[in-house]
Amino acid sequence: KKSKGSTMAAATLSRQIPIVCPGHTRPVAEVQFYTVDEPAERGSPDTSPRHFLVSACHDKSPMLRDAGTGDWIGTFRGHKGAVWSCRFDPSGYLAATASGDFSVQVWDAITGRSLYTFAHRHVVKCVDWSLDSRRLATGGHEGLLRVFDVENPKADPLTFVQASDKKISISKCSWIDN
Repeated sequence: KKSKGSTMAAATLSRQIPIVCPGHTRPVAEVQFYTVDEPAERGSPDTSPRHFLVSACHDKSPMLRDAGTGDWIGTFRGHKGAVWSCRFDPSGYLAATASGDFSVQVWDAITGRSLYTFAHRHVVKCVDWSLDSRRLATGGHEGLLRVFDVENPKADPLTFVQASDKKISISKCSWIDN
């Protein structure tokens, strides 16, 4: 049986100090951590993991950071409303954001350039990638789950009505498989 003193000491030794990431000016709605295996040295077959953090924020400016240090890498600029959700695609080369400006944007995660904008009729609260990075699911205040084909961004999305007899809002969506 442990004494109270040893329990406190163990808790103190294992305590982690949080990384503070200044920069956002409004509440953060969502974060996602992602690890990418990068070459250890130019031309080397060996890889080393690099950890990233993307944050969705009500200040309209999702940010990309080094997850190990909290250092700012870049800001995805282009939304005109609060950003509610952010997700890296499984490859780590693309990012998607869902916003209160009635849109979802797909970004080049390396350059920060906006690649596609998918318009909606109301606030978009969630976004998630398919496991093969070819489709993007979105949901929000319309109560519709939409699935966009990222390889054919001009095509109409598949649309799934969640309830026809009552008003609902979708706050989270998640891919299970392809």
